[in-house]
Amino acid sequence: MRLAIGLGLTVLAFAIAGRRVHWLYRLIRSGQPAPGRLDGITTRAKSQLREVFGQRKLLQWSIPGAAHFFTFWAFIVLAATIFEAYGALFDRDFAIWWIGHWALLGFLEDFFGVAVLVSITAFSVIRLVQRPSRRERRSRFYGSHTRAAWLVLFMIFNVVWTLFLYRGAQINTGHFPYQDDGWWPFASRAVAKVLDPLGSSANDALETIGILLQIAVILGFLVLVVYSKHLHIFIAPLNVLTKREPQALGPLLPIMVDGKPVDFENVDELDEDTAFGRGKIEDFTWKGMLDFATCTECGRCQSQCPAWNTGKPLSPKLVIMDLRDHLFAKGQDILDGTQGEQSQRPLVGTADQGGVIDPDVLWSCTTCGACVEQCPVDIEHVDHIVDMRRFQVLVESSFPSEAGTMLKNLENKGNPWGMNARARLDWTEGLDFDIPVVGDTVEDLSEVEYLYWVGCAGALEDRAKKTTRAFAELLATAGVSFAVLGEAEACTGDPARRLGNEFVFQMLAQQNVETLKEAGATKIVATCPHCFNSLSREYPQLGGRFEVIHHTQLLSHLVEIGRLTPVTPVEGLVTYHDPCYLGRHNKVYTPPREVLDSVPGLRSQEMHRCKERGFCCGAGGARMWMEEKIGKRVNVERVDEALALDPDIVSTACPFCLVMLGDAVTAKKQDGSAREDVAVVDVAQLLLQSVRRNISVVPVDDDPESSDPPVAEPSA
Repeated sequence: MRLAIGLGLTVLAFAIAGRRVHWLYRLIRSGQPAPGRLDGITTRAKSQLREVFGQRKLLQWSIPGAAHFFTFWAFIVLAATIFEAYGALFDRDFAIWWIGHWALLGFLEDFFGVAVLVSITAFSVIRLVQRPSRRERRSRFYGSHTRAAWLVLFMIFNVVWTLFLYRGAQINTGHFPYQDDGWWPFASRAVAKVLDPLGSSANDALETIGILLQIAVILGFLVLVVYSKHLHIFIAPLNVLTKREPQALGPLLPIMVDGKPVDFENVDELDEDTAFGRGKIEDFTWKGMLDFATCTECGRCQSQCPAWNTGKPLSPKLVIMDLRDHLFAKGQDILDGTQGEQSQRPLVGTADQGGVIDPDVLWSCTTCGACVEQCPVDIEHVDHIVDMRRFQVLVESSFPSEAGTMLKNLENKGNPWGMNARARLDWTEGLDFDIPVVGDTVEDLSEVEYLYWVGCAGALEDRAKKTTRAFAELLATAGVSFAVLGEAEACTGDPARRLGNEFVFQMLAQQNVETLKEAGATKIVATCPHCFNSLSREYPQLGGRFEVIHHTQLLSHLVEIGRLTPVTPVEGLVTYHDPCYLGRHNKVYTPPREVLDSVPGLRSQEMHRCKERGFCCGAGGARMWMEEKIGKRVNVERVDEALALDPDIVSTACPFCLVMLGDAVTAKKQDGSAREDVAVVDVAQLLLQSVRRNISVVPVDDDPESSDPPVAEPSA
């Protein structure tokens, strides 16, 4: 009887689950091509070991991470007990071949069964403490399907208690695979002790009931999983296997059509209806659709997002959930090639328009990468957001108006502020040494060791110019030969690309690549992390391959080898802000701190959110050229965290961060919530103060009078 019931339940459950799995497979397979997702199988295998089996990202959060670690491994180890339960349908004395009587296996099954009970208790406490009804937006579960999560915890509990019920009864009836293994299966023996007084007939019945309940719960759980967010149990390993595998977050991918990068110089060769970016859900790649289906709704991305933390509508979690729900709702129409109700919804649009993603959500993103860094299943949120931006910019011409001014300036003047190219060398005025310029004082870069890529901010923004001058003076002091491009340098295109204008990015990038090749560039040093990221990570997509380092990396090296010797104390407490495009995007965390540590007199203290969990300044994703109209300003939030340490100096290593933090500190000084002597400076300026001898060191002035952006000069 129990064999018939068990097999009947299995056939029914597998039919229901199998139908769903087949539908999901067809739907995800309908996505656009995503080439290269299985390249480098050795690296991908290591990611599986580290991310899936080692639970690396989950363990970054100790308590929930440990609970999930034990739950994950319980699913693997307790698979043996499912096999044993099915075997017992056919043979009451069934044991797995070769290993079925090992005492260690019996112990591991019981240990992980108990560990799961402890883990789901921890999960329950976390969900009660973090429940959205209590913490509202501060809860990382805000917007998640919490009822489904509670149902899953309840089902896991049912899996465990039915497991111990039938194992305890098996011990009393003499049909337990580990009958002679003493107390190794300790939990099962404890349950057997409780059941023993019921007598042999009751234990016989409980054994059968327990096995059937165990199988029924497992099968019910299977059906629940494939119809819920817990689908990630099965597809998360696949999502990790097919993720991008760059060092750190890596470059943005180019716009792809039919699996090939679009070259905007030959864009006329494409069909008129070619979609640049993602304008509807079926425009996403199969990997994007797999991302959507894999989301666990854990909210780790949401908890770290600077936009969400400052009251803006963007939650990376909710973006992925909304895209997933829309994909599933429209899925049958996609497979049938029909136009249903969901097809009328714009992918990006206001609530009145029925949009899936609100424009305020889309344009709130700073592309800082905190969401990608935190996601335990390696969802690529930033790629999807930028892809939707691309469609809005290139096809719909719909984006914040102030960003349009920036784009025009990039196209016409080669910099975001629209200043004339001749202003790019203004920062050299007043230096007591000459700055070699390629094509002027030096023929090409074979005459020097480094090309110093100054960048638009470093050349044109008043506060960033101080960093540029300080770094140039440090290079001269260390005897490092370098040259700059001067008027030949143009914006790397980073703001355009992050905004979604791939056309302008390619135009600027190709121009710069040609300039760099003509100048014979091989080794480049940049003070701007955005330039550093573009030159080193994104220009290879357009044939520009150069050795690029950040100025903090070079300064740290020069101090280490003794070519720069900090001697003059700079007294004060400093806290360092990690630029997103230096830190998360390129994993450069140590060199800036080494530079600060080398300066005598400085005392360093980290902000709570630092390094991998660093908080954005608010300038990335072209946000520096867009008004921040919703919620608290991101730079103010970051400065509040810095000022809570009562520092003398807030230091960073990015001109964008320098401007954003400087503006926030200036505002705090004006309202009396910050000391007047608090300075915001680049690490290079602090090092220069210490390297200079026989001078009176005073607190570095952040020069609030210079806080206005550069003013565009009239055309020549």
